[in-house]
Amino acid sequence: MKMLLKILAGLVVVGIACLLALIFVPVQRTGATTQLAADFKPAEGRGEYLMRASDCMACHTNEGGTPFAGGRAIQSPMGTIWTTNITPDKETGIGSYTLDDFRAVLYDGVTPNGTHLYPAMPYENYRKLTEEDVVALYGYFMNEVKPISNKVEQTKLAFPFNMRFGLRAWNWVALRGEAGFAPNASEDGVFNRGKYLVEGPGHCAACHSPRTVLMTQDGINETARNFLTGGEIDNYTAPDLRGPNSGPQKWTVEETAAYLATARNAHSTATGEMMLVVRDSTQYLTPDDNMAIASYLKKIGSSEPVSAKNADAVTQTEQLLTSAKPDMPLGPRLYLDNCGGCHLVNGKGAPEIFPELDGNSLVTAKSSKGLVSVILHGAELPSTEKRPMKVRMQGYEDRLSDEEIATLATFLRNAWTNKASDVTAQDVEAIRKLGNSH
Repeated sequence: MKMLLKILAGLVVVGIACLLALIFVPVQRTGATTQLAADFKPAEGRGEYLMRASDCMACHTNEGGTPFAGGRAIQSPMGTIWTTNITPDKETGIGSYTLDDFRAVLYDGVTPNGTHLYPAMPYENYRKLTEEDVVALYGYFMNEVKPISNKVEQTKLAFPFNMRFGLRAWNWVALRGEAGFAPNASEDGVFNRGKYLVEGPGHCAACHSPRTVLMTQDGINETARNFLTGGEIDNYTAPDLRGPNSGPQKWTVEETAAYLATARNAHSTATGEMMLVVRDSTQYLTPDDNMAIASYLKKIGSSEPVSAKNADAVTQTEQLLTSAKPDMPLGPRLYLDNCGGCHLVNGKGAPEIFPELDGNSLVTAKSSKGLVSVILHGAELPSTEKRPMKVRMQGYEDRLSDEEIATLATFLRNAWTNKASDVTAQDVEAIRKLGNSH
């Protein structure tokens, strides 16, 4: 018994020592991954381009607010996280940051005073930025962004998530491998450019990889089985990008690149967070970079064959909708009343305007949150340089009940060639209560 008590006492002492270390031992910040020449100067426009590729504006700009002044609410399983002011204002922004301070935020998620950032800031991914790009970004924010005095609302999560020192232990699990980018030596330059943009600045895994029980990204590169196989962000569905029936695997490389540049292609349109990504980020990338991203995604896709579909075959759903019989079930009746005029009885919609619903990865995703959110709140295609016309789908939150939306969503998830789980009125009620953050 005495031995057991001694062991327990020892464990308590070790636990207290570890806790004190987490709280009081200074954080080690990651240094430069490459020693640049003293006279290194990024090419003109490089910093702004990296800002676009890294999608900084979407998160750090409140809707309708001043760019980069922060204040946008990010919903997380732990509570609401408010984004920070990243203009070079010295009082409320990052104007006093040194290059080393800036790099530590990107690589380690640590501010100059040692505060650990919540992983809504995708430093798991930004760790892959090259030193050249870190310097370019730093120069852009310090010299080309107007300083804005804007004291944003402080993030106040409930216990124990308000104990930020615990993120230090989280980082030991999340920040795998050395900082910096490691290209795949067996692949060509196009593949590795796409790999860099997807894994690093584009931080695609932050949304499109599922999360582990510890809320780390379950896969940060193509060697991980669950990398980009679908996730959730801000209570919205981020579809699978690698499965045999996912968009990038069914589409041509050119169609995926067009989606990134314009938020639309012959099959689908961007909604939710992806609409913001195209609006503020990928539309500004060069055609070569969007092609590199599309090529990379295509190459890392599943080796399983894509489900073959006969484009001319008339499905049972199309026959049912075409008949428009008075006694047809509620789901198809709701579709004809509210959706059929745009998406048609065959579920094919209209290229670059109304997306296909047959085989749509958002419609058939494991989580129905994205689909239900679109039905409730509608969706909007942004104006881009190549496709300047905005297109708006109305929301049905005031027209349809929770039960009706659940019935409609269930019909869509099993119509034509789709096959996915049912949606309940309780699912819709939960999403309706969250409101529209997109």
